[in-house]
Amino acid sequence: MRISEILKKKEVIVSCEIFPPKAGSQLEHTFEIASKIAALNPAFISVTCGAGGSTAVYTEKLAQHIEKSSVPALAHMTCVATKKEDISSVLDEYVKMGIENVLALRGDLPEDMQRPMEGCYMYANELVAAIKERGGFCIGAACYPEGHVESANQDEDITYLKQKVDAGSDFLTTQMFFDNNVLYRFLYKLSQKGINVPVLAGIMPVTNKLQIRRILEFSGTALPPRFQNIVDKFGDKPDAMRQAGIAYATEQIIDLVANNVRGIHIYTMNKPDIAEKIMNNLSHIL
Repeated sequence: MRISEILKKKEVIVSCEIFPPKAGSQLEHTFEIASKIAALNPAFISVTCGAGGSTAVYTEKLAQHIEKSSVPALAHMTCVATKKEDISSVLDEYVKMGIENVLALRGDLPEDMQRPMEGCYMYANELVAAIKERGGFCIGAACYPEGHVESANQDEDITYLKQKVDAGSDFLTTQMFFDNNVLYRFLYKLSQKGINVPVLAGIMPVTNKLQIRRILEFSGTALPPRFQNIVDKFGDKPDAMRQAGIAYATEQIIDLVANNVRGIHIYTMNKPDIAEKIMNNLSHIL
């Protein structure tokens, strides 16, 4: 089922994200993770891909595995280091597999590549437009409540986001954030710019101190003082940090639902037990 159709039918949806193993690794363990998360009955499960599409084959196989579990899959697709004809071939395979949902991303260059390859789509809006012209897919795109790290400012970033929406994006998923007020201000700015497609709020339960350091280095996401206090207090106590991280993510989601955010997307970091605890905490709320 297409995610756009799910969003029309349900008042609030909760989806999950997993990532494939590194190229050359075995898929069986990740298949097990995907099955455990599918058993939680999320609205859909998205599957990431590595820089430059380095794990694209694994993304396809995982998405196909998820679809067989009767949960819709959202396959990530990057374009900056993938030839246009290769993208077309992958879309052909998705049609054969019954995969109807694609998250269109620019993606990052692999470490051994200095500049984008010729014959590629340079930006996500170009990839969105190409998939839209082809037809047959529900298309998602990424957005950044605190601005993309490569944008000069948030206004510039929202201008680029509107290009993706105008090109045919059916919905948006945000990067993780830890202060809900950041999202609420962002959503207001989107409405002011005429961006009215559904926006799914990306929530990452942070359960260890090293994880939060990597997140901040990679994304530029800010930590509100309240969450920083949690990390300072419990960061060196693994069990306490895990419990606090689950509680914080749960509270974020409760507040979002109470403020009429219709889509929650949990970045599970391939930890089905943590996703399960959050879903159980929300059982009556959802």
